[in-house]
Amino acid sequence: MSATPTTQNSRFDTVKWVIVLALVIIGVVGNSVYSDQSLLYRTLALVALAGVALFVVLQTAKGRGYAVSFKEARKEIRKVVWPNRQETTQTTLIVVVVVLIMALLLWGLDSLLSWTVSSLIG
Repeated sequence: MSATPTTQNSRFDTVKWVIVLALVIIGVVGNSVYSDQSLLYRTLALVALAGVALFVVLQTAKGRGYAVSFKEARKEIRKVVWPNRQETTQTTLIVVVVVLIMALLLWGLDSLLSWTVSSLIG
């Protein structure tokens, strides 16, 4: 009994993906055909087509899976403990100081090696 809905679901999903592909093609061709029209109108039309295509995609099994993954990712982002302004400033200053120290060390090493090689070569 569970195999029948999956088969029909996948068959309808294929039709839905064909509809999405047709909407994308209509958007690309329509944008080219109506290139003499205002950019605002073409952009609004493309946004509307993208909205309809997204709605159709979300009706498919893969689209629902992506929507669930997106919602779970947003939940995980909310769980992150973000640093406050003071922690961010301190970390940034530490990174800048370490980069400057490393730059000076590498500059000194480069100068020393350059002086050594030029002394040996003559």
